[in-house]
Order: sequence, then C-alpha cells, then structure tokens
Amino acid sequence: MPEDHLRRSMLLDFYGEFLTPRQRECYELHFNEDLSLSEIAEQCGISRQGAWDNIHRASDTMEKLEAKTGLIRRTVSTDRHLRRLSELLEQLELSLQAGAGAGSGAAEAEVTPDAVALLREAREEIGSLLKTED
Repeated sequence: MPEDHLRRSMLLDFYGEFLTPRQRECYELHFNEDLSLSEIAEQCGISRQGAWDNIHRASDTMEKLEAKTGLIRRTVSTDRHLRRLSELLEQLELSLQAGAGAGSGAAEAEVTPDAVALLREAREEIGSLLKTED
C-alpha cells in the first residue's frame, strides 16, 4: 500500500500539470488529503459522480503519459543505480584507505591522496544528485 501511495504521488508530481485544474484538485483531495467522494463533491460544488469521474480521468491521463514516457520508471531506476554507485565508491574509498594505511608495498604506490580525493568528490557528486531527486 505505501508503494501505491508513492506511485500516485509521483504521478501527480510528474504529470499533474497535464490535468485540468478540476481533475488535479479532485485527485489531490482524494489521494493526498484522503477525502471521500462526498467530501470532495461538497467542497468542489459537484456531484459524487463528478468527483469520481475527475479522479479516474486524472489517473487514466497520468498512467497513459507514464506508459508513453516512462519518466517515473527511469527516475526510479536511475536513483537505484546512483545509490548503488555511491555504496561502491564508499567501499572503494575505504579499501584504498585501508591499503594505504597497511603499507602493502605495490598497493601503497597506487594509492595517492589525489585518488582518495577524487573518490570523495565522485561520492559527493552522486550524493548531491540523490538529494535533488528526493
């Protein structure tokens, strides 16, 4: 159920501008404010059927847009890959630091402060990308 709520929220964030103002209002009231059809109808000055129609038209419109563009699917996938890359960079940084501290001969020559700094910078860049998407 939380995944369903997240999906509806993402649909509205990505595609809400393509809805009519009434569709957007009814959809937001129903899914974000958790109002019933009767409450939406009263607040908007329409019938319960009108509220239901607007919600379902909004949902259909946004689902069709997602099916054509795949923006949400790609965003979720990109986020997952960025998080995995961030984890791998952190592990690599720790591994290089451990190798440099151990004085392990050949490995020590390969580990430079610049390499560790570049890894940190890459991890920070990925972190900033993840923060802008949240």
